[in-house]
Amino acid sequence: MADAVVVINAGAGTGYDAAWAAALRDKFAQAGLAAEVTLAHTGEEAVQAARDAVGRGIGIVVAGGGDGTQNAIAAVLVDTSTALGVLPLGTLNHFAKDLNIPLTLEDAVATIAHGRRQAVDVGEVNGRIFLNNSSLGLYPDIVRERVRQQRLRGRGKWPAFFWASLSALRRYPFLSLRLHVHGDEHARRTPFVFIGNNAYTMQGLNIGVRERLDGGCLSLYVAQRPTRLGLVRLACHALLGRLERVPDFDVLVAEDLTIHSRRKLLRVATDGEVTLLAPPLTYRSRPGALTVIVPRQER
Repeated sequence: MADAVVVINAGAGTGYDAAWAAALRDKFAQAGLAAEVTLAHTGEEAVQAARDAVGRGIGIVVAGGGDGTQNAIAAVLVDTSTALGVLPLGTLNHFAKDLNIPLTLEDAVATIAHGRRQAVDVGEVNGRIFLNNSSLGLYPDIVRERVRQQRLRGRGKWPAFFWASLSALRRYPFLSLRLHVHGDEHARRTPFVFIGNNAYTMQGLNIGVRERLDGGCLSLYVAQRPTRLGLVRLACHALLGRLERVPDFDVLVAEDLTIHSRRKLLRVATDGEVTLLAPPLTYRSRPGALTVIVPRQER
């Protein structure tokens, strides 16, 4: 039986063919692991390959792709004895970076073969898992429009993201929400809500980085009624390390929280994947629910 099943998101890039898969299998063999490599062309194929591996008692399932691919496969492995290995083949690779997993293919393979197992938290919203963050408002709108521009206009990911951002800022929709945190209710009218799996650094040069993924908490960031110019100022304050001086910007940490809205459905992003969910949105931290293979050296 194989030591590991490697699931590659073959639909996310070019060059992921049978020859590439054979070369990757050889890299794992050289590192001491017998690996099965599956090229998944859809998210459904990737999830099914992970489920099959868990059902066969495979000890390691490797997610090869970006944060979305890692999220999909991690959701299968939560609360099982199967460990997640990470091959960071995406653009941003937030999860890998926060766990100090190497970004080069050879070093990532070596980490999977010789690293240590670490239990990390996952976030959950209405049954959907997220490794990094979830958001409402502007960001899900931008992702939806980016995908539309890529499909209909043939634009690359980053040009499509740029034009989608301009489109979202022109519309600049606000959400009227009631946030229930620590037994208190906070009424907010805001263009965005950001919920992180554990606490994010939201200012200075390390903005968007997490010091730990095992704190057993969620972090909530929400701005109250900023104008478009106010949103730009908010970003500038964050980069300059002055978020604490921004009025009407809430930063809260909790094990769980609930978001209520009068809307029947809300667009919710989880690790960059957008779905429609019916409120209330019930968020919770699931401490230590996922085992990940990380480098042996201490962080």
